[in-house]
Amino acid sequence: MSRRFALKAFGGSAIAGLSLGPFSHAIAAPVFRTYPFQLGVASGEPEPDGFVIWTRLAPEPFEIGYGMPSAAVEVEWQVGADERMQEVVAWGTALARPELGHSVHVEVGGLQPARPYWYRFVAGRERSAIGRSKTAPALGQPTEQMRFAIAGCQNYEQGYYTAHRHLAREEPDFVFCYGDYIYEGRGNRFRNRRDGPVETVRQHFGDEIYSLDDYRRRYAQYKMDVDLQAAHAAAPWFMTWDDHEIDNNWAANLDQDDTPPVAFDLRRQMAMQAYYENMPLRPSALPVGPAMQLYRQARFGDLLDLNLLDTRQYRTNQPCGDRWVENCEEIESRDAEMLGRRQESWLAEKLRGTSSRWQVLAQQVMMMDLDRTPGEGHNQNTDSWAGYRTPRERILQQIRDAGLKSAIILTGDEHQNYAGQVHLDGKRPLAEPIANEFVSTSISSGGDGEDQRERTKGIQEENPASLKWHNSQRGYVLCDVSPTQWVTEFKTLNRVTERGGTIGTRKRMMVEQSVPSSLNET
Repeated sequence: MSRRFALKAFGGSAIAGLSLGPFSHAIAAPVFRTYPFQLGVASGEPEPDGFVIWTRLAPEPFEIGYGMPSAAVEVEWQVGADERMQEVVAWGTALARPELGHSVHVEVGGLQPARPYWYRFVAGRERSAIGRSKTAPALGQPTEQMRFAIAGCQNYEQGYYTAHRHLAREEPDFVFCYGDYIYEGRGNRFRNRRDGPVETVRQHFGDEIYSLDDYRRRYAQYKMDVDLQAAHAAAPWFMTWDDHEIDNNWAANLDQDDTPPVAFDLRRQMAMQAYYENMPLRPSALPVGPAMQLYRQARFGDLLDLNLLDTRQYRTNQPCGDRWVENCEEIESRDAEMLGRRQESWLAEKLRGTSSRWQVLAQQVMMMDLDRTPGEGHNQNTDSWAGYRTPRERILQQIRDAGLKSAIILTGDEHQNYAGQVHLDGKRPLAEPIANEFVSTSISSGGDGEDQRERTKGIQEENPASLKWHNSQRGYVLCDVSPTQWVTEFKTLNRVTERGGTIGTRKRMMVEQSVPSSLNET
């Protein structure tokens, strides 16, 4: 096929030449005018014998069609036992299909447990960067140590991703992303704060996102950030979402603008497809209409069960008009759902059947029972578990009934660091909490922040049995887990509104295995 014919047939795309290969109607040897791996590489979903590796071909990320033809393209993948890829231990060919944004999701198997591997992709004469991944320990294998990171809430307009560059250097066993990977709002030159308007650090491309092309471009803008690419290339990620991957504070088929549910379902369907296209998820997570299977469990030797939850897709609407109001009676009176009964039953089964030393609920919104109004009155964040007291009580009772004393809850969303203890009733706590909760701050959302907010100091004084420590800077969290101890290290940056922020450890908190009341600074 001549180059002239190729350009005519595919509308002058970034592919300048091609040949047909063994896959029917697939382009086997493309020649790109522009580097096709603009969005980097990633891995995820580690298991003892493998993991998922991901990339997406997008030589012109902001164009409609992102510079690719309406045809499948062959992509070679390789997994190596060394970082220079001199010993390739697994390889194959995948199709980057236009129906899925020319993304590639390869489930690699047949590898050895509990060791690092490296991987890359090849399309035509172009090679991707080399990524590092790691397999999980074999199920039941005695495991003496694991280290993983927690990250999320990375509003592109409000700060640089310096935290991701530092996270990459940690080379954790895996990263848990609790959500708000993108933000859906329109591009703005400035944002209004109580002390006046401030310039945005960098600006979103385009208006608020609704269509599949909109969401693809927004993911492209985020994933072109080289610091984020470095973090993805350093370790496998477990992805979950919160609200901004679709729309602020969405719940099931309801949004904050009173859009008819049938119309919002169309937006959810497009947002979910773009989410799948851009994340290192297994093909089993491929959305079907406006539904996507994201709750799942990962097990690490005999040390850790990671229960990844979805607190958006199955919840009932937020009470009291989704507003923070004092003494919201609707919280106590309504028949609410947060996880939905099917996910909740699944979780209860996993908790009853565990034999690991630590049981983790990796999810999105705070479970600590906090009164957010110091002094008289009672105020709660109705978009958190506080607005869903009945299902919250059921989950905590499941932990207690299963006799689990090493439950850890991992959370995001708040744009602050928190360490605390989870009681059925924060105002009338028992001597021993049901679980400990660590809330990770944001990567960039909220800007530079400050060490501690005055208001949050008052909230901690109001809730001494629950909230033990807080901080309002940007960063990420590292968890070092052994059979006898869980240590959470809060890593914070001095600034994100300028490049070159320095990282430091703001606080370490430790919990002894099977002693939930032992949360202390270390």
